[in-house]
Amino acid sequence: MMSQEAATSQEATTSPGPPPQLSPTLSFPLGHRVQLAARAAAAQIRIRLRGLRSGSSWRSFEDVRAALEGPGTPISEYVLRHWQEDAFFGEQFLSGVNPVLLRRCRRLPPNFPVSEPMVAPSLGPGTSLRREMEGGRLFLADYALLEGLPTGDIGGHPQFLAAPLCLLWLSPRGRLLPVAIQLSQHPGPGSPIFLPGGRGWALAKLWVRGAHFVLHEMVTHLLHGHFLAEAFAVATQRLPVAHPVHQLLLPHLRFTFHINILARETLLNPGGIIDQATAVGREGTLALVARGTAALTFRELCVPDDVAERGVGDIPGYHYRDDALDIWGAIESYVEGIVALFYAEDSEVAEDEELQEWVGEIFTYGVLGNEKSGFPSKLCGRPELVKFLTMIIFCCSARHAAVNSGQYDYAAWMPNTPGTLQRPPPASDDEATEELLLATLPGPEATGALLALLSVVSYEGGEPRPLGSRTQDLLAGRAPRRLLAAFRARLAAITERVRARNAALALPYPYLEPTCVQESISI
Repeated sequence: MMSQEAATSQEATTSPGPPPQLSPTLSFPLGHRVQLAARAAAAQIRIRLRGLRSGSSWRSFEDVRAALEGPGTPISEYVLRHWQEDAFFGEQFLSGVNPVLLRRCRRLPPNFPVSEPMVAPSLGPGTSLRREMEGGRLFLADYALLEGLPTGDIGGHPQFLAAPLCLLWLSPRGRLLPVAIQLSQHPGPGSPIFLPGGRGWALAKLWVRGAHFVLHEMVTHLLHGHFLAEAFAVATQRLPVAHPVHQLLLPHLRFTFHINILARETLLNPGGIIDQATAVGREGTLALVARGTAALTFRELCVPDDVAERGVGDIPGYHYRDDALDIWGAIESYVEGIVALFYAEDSEVAEDEELQEWVGEIFTYGVLGNEKSGFPSKLCGRPELVKFLTMIIFCCSARHAAVNSGQYDYAAWMPNTPGTLQRPPPASDDEATEELLLATLPGPEATGALLALLSVVSYEGGEPRPLGSRTQDLLAGRAPRRLLAAFRARLAAITERVRARNAALALPYPYLEPTCVQESISI
C-alpha cells in the first residue's frame, strides 16, 4: 500500500495503537427512514389539498396560479414574481440549479444561423453581433444531448421535448440576456429562430426551460452526482479499512448506496415518478444517461478546469463559480496535506497496488473505460492523486448541493421549470399563442407528482453533516487534526463571505454556503 518510510511517517503523526474500527453507514437508520417517509406523506397531502392529483391539462392560467401560488420559500416567491423576465431567465444559467452548462461563444455553430439583423434590436446601436462575439460577450447554451431522445406518455397523452440552442448576451449593465432561441438542432422553415419581442418568445423560453430541466435532472444531477458517487463508493469499499484513501473518503460516501436504491425503487422503476412527471420517462432517462456517460469528461468535474474550458471566469454575478472555486481550493489544500502524510514521494503513489486497482475500477465502471473522458486509469504521482481525490470529495458534497438543494425553489412555480411539455414545439412565430402556451404546460397530475418529489429531496433528512464535519473520523492523530482544523477554518471564512454577499442580493445564492453543503450524497 505504501513504503516503509511512509508507514513510519504515519506512525509518527497519528495516535498510537490500531485505528478505530468504524463500519461504513450504508443504509439509513430507522429514525432517518421514518422522517423521510413522514416528509413524503406530508408532501402528498399538500399536493392533494392543492388539487394537483387529477387532470391532464389546465383550464386557464388563473387555475395554474390558484394551485401553485404561495406559500413558498423566499426564492420560490422571487421566481414567481420574475419568471417571465429575460434577465432572470439568463441569471438562472449562472446561479440556478444547473449552473455548469453555459459556454462562451466565440463562433456560432453552423446549425444556428443567427444573423446581424436578428439581434441588432437586442444589442442596440454602436455594436454588432460580430463585435460582441469578438469581445467575449456572447454565450451559448446547447442542448444537443437531448436530440432524438424517446419521450414518454402521461395519462394517455404523448409528451414532447426539444433540443434547443440559446444565445445569450452579457449587456453593458452586466446582465445575461437571451437574444436568440432555436428549438431544434436543425435550422429550416419548421425550426425558426425566436427573438425577444416576438409573439413566440415566451413559449420559446418555456421550451428551453423544459430542456434545461431534463438535462439537469438526468445528467448533471443523476449521472454526475448519484451514479458517479456510487461508482466511487463501490471501489472505495473494496479498499482495506486501513488504507488512507478509504479513511479519507468514507464520510463522503455515507448513505449514498441507500439513497440510490430508493431512487431505483421509486423514481426509475417502470411507472415511477420519472414516468409520471417527465417528458423522457424511464426509457428516455436511461438513454440520456448512456449519452451523458459517453460525453462525460474528467475536466468538467474539476472546477478550475471546467471554468477555464467553458470560458466563464469573468462573468459578473456568477455566484456558483465563485463559491465552487473557493470550496474546491479548501478541499484541495486539505487533501494535499493528508496525501503528504501517507505518500512521501510520487513513486509511492505509483507503487501502491491497492490504490491503482481502486482508480482502475473507477475508470472501468464509472466511465466504462472511455479513454476520451480524460479520467485516469492509473495515478503516477501525488499531484494526480490530490486532484482525483479533490474531485471525488467535491462531487460528493458541494457539486451535489449546487444541483440538488435549489430544486424546489426554482420548480415550485412550475412554468419556470416544467418537467414535461404536452404539445410539439411551435413551427412558426405566428402559431405561438397564449392558448398554446397554456396547453403546452404539464398538467396538474404531472405537476403534482414532480413537486411532491422535489419538496422532499431538496432538503437534507435526518442528522445534517456539513462539509468538514468528519464525525468519528478514521484519520486520527495530531497532524490530521491540524489539517482538519485548517480546513474548517477555511470553510468558515467562505461561509462568512457568502453570507455577507447574500445579505446584499435580491436573489441570494445559498446553496454553496459551506454550512449548507452536506459532506455526502445522502438525499
